[in-house]
Amino acid sequence: MATLNDSTFREGQSTTRPPFFYGNDYAYWKTRMRIYLQALDYEIWEVVCDGPFMPTFKDEVGDDIPKPSSQWSELEKRKMSLNSKAMNALFCALDKKEFHRVSSCESAQEIWNKLEVVYEGTNQVKESKISRYTRQYELFQMEQNENVYSMYTRFTDIVNTLGALGKTFTNSEKVKKIIRSLPKEWRPKRTAIEEAKDLNTLPLDDLIGSLISYEEDLAAEKGHGEKKKSIALKASKYESDGESEPDDEELAMLARRFRKFFKKTGERRNFRNFKNSREKKEAITCYECKKPGHIRSECPLINKLKKKAMVATWDDSEEESNDEEGSQEVSNLALMAIGGDDDLN
Repeated sequence: MATLNDSTFREGQSTTRPPFFYGNDYAYWKTRMRIYLQALDYEIWEVVCDGPFMPTFKDEVGDDIPKPSSQWSELEKRKMSLNSKAMNALFCALDKKEFHRVSSCESAQEIWNKLEVVYEGTNQVKESKISRYTRQYELFQMEQNENVYSMYTRFTDIVNTLGALGKTFTNSEKVKKIIRSLPKEWRPKRTAIEEAKDLNTLPLDDLIGSLISYEEDLAAEKGHGEKKKSIALKASKYESDGESEPDDEELAMLARRFRKFFKKTGERRNFRNFKNSREKKEAITCYECKKPGHIRSECPLINKLKKKAMVATWDDSEEESNDEEGSQEVSNLALMAIGGDDDLN
């Protein structure tokens, strides 16, 4: 959700209030303030440039002397108010610090000139700045890996700064400078423009639009070439391995085959283990009952006899009237049980 501080939805500046000046970026403020005064009333801008209108009349000698305000006509009063309107607009556009710099000025022209001296310097300082920025203009070149938009922004900053200092260039001069600043990779486009267009009449905006369009075409061709190169590298890799690149269907089929293979392998392994264990078990023969399938310690006959022997041994309440044959049988069973325990150990 967009907020009030989101620059994408930020409101534009007011058309009824003058652009405010905080003491920095004077060239930007100066251009905007000039347009604001001209839009307010072009006569107000003339007052800033030429000075305030002063009603006069000629004396007996023929010299111009100020006319008393009581003798001003309606037209003269309106012209005199233009200076006050210009001063009010300038004062409203300055913060407190800048206001104190020009608060003693008597006309809008004086305010304007004083601000120029403070932030642009005297004529000597201006000439030094003009010389420095002119050198930047003459050496201007499009940098490597720089797009047309960024190049044009840098160029505009230099040209606008020189324009604020009083040095301007014609459209033809700017067009030719942009053409000369293009790198060698743009030589085909440069040649095509010079042959197809008249650089003396070609608008700068049309030139920049043509360069941006050509730049987009180059980027598209470069991306397409890189894609084809990547595909070729993949194809050569598979060809060098003696294999073709598998598609999705082949990969799915291989996966199904592997799953079936591992499933069958697991079933066979379990069956073999079960079969081997069963064969081993069936190969065993009990030494007691001589039957296959179990060992002597697991023999059901021994377990049965062992239980009877234990019962006979622990049962002290049995009658002693048993005959000798029964006692002998119990003793034999006990000995057999003891012998089975020894075998287990």
